[in-house]
Amino acid sequence: MSAQLSAILQNTELSEHLLSEYQTRGFVTAMAAAPHLLDPAEWLAYLWGGEETSPFSTPEELENYANAIVEIWNESRQALLTSAWQWPEACQLDDRELVTEETRAFAEGVLQGWQLARDDWETIMPEDSQDNALLGGVLLSVSLLYDPENAIAALSEQGAEGLAQFEEIYHAIPQMLCGLTQRAQQLTENS
Repeated sequence: MSAQLSAILQNTELSEHLLSEYQTRGFVTAMAAAPHLLDPAEWLAYLWGGEETSPFSTPEELENYANAIVEIWNESRQALLTSAWQWPEACQLDDRELVTEETRAFAEGVLQGWQLARDDWETIMPEDSQDNALLGGVLLSVSLLYDPENAIAALSEQGAEGLAQFEEIYHAIPQMLCGLTQRAQQLTENS
């Protein structure tokens, strides 16, 4: 996370109105993975709840925030397209809670971002296509990380060793997100 964004999110007046650091990272990663490049001006407001008026006191504060978000988007997009994307350092598995709070927040952010780009995904990867199965697998995996307790129970009901399967899913997410992003880029270039 850029130091600039971390500093902004430490401002308690702003942090009450903005997504948390890892929700932001997840959301921006979802925007970086989207099949069509979406101008940050179209989605930046979602990071403060979609309100028309930003929570920033000055245009400079808003510009600093937007620049930090675009920096993260650029880094994420490049990493996804080159298969170099990895979980942020604080996003880990946890012995007691299954995943860290940061992992859960990141997954929540990805799911929120996906909702915004959903139409693009469904157009490029229509229902009943192999590509849609890839998209569904990624979304299901991210959803499991957002709600790990129910994920373990569901995996156990399917006869899988819940915790072992869950760890496999967590470790597969980077490759899955990179593969999905790269496939989306291929499809958009060929359309």
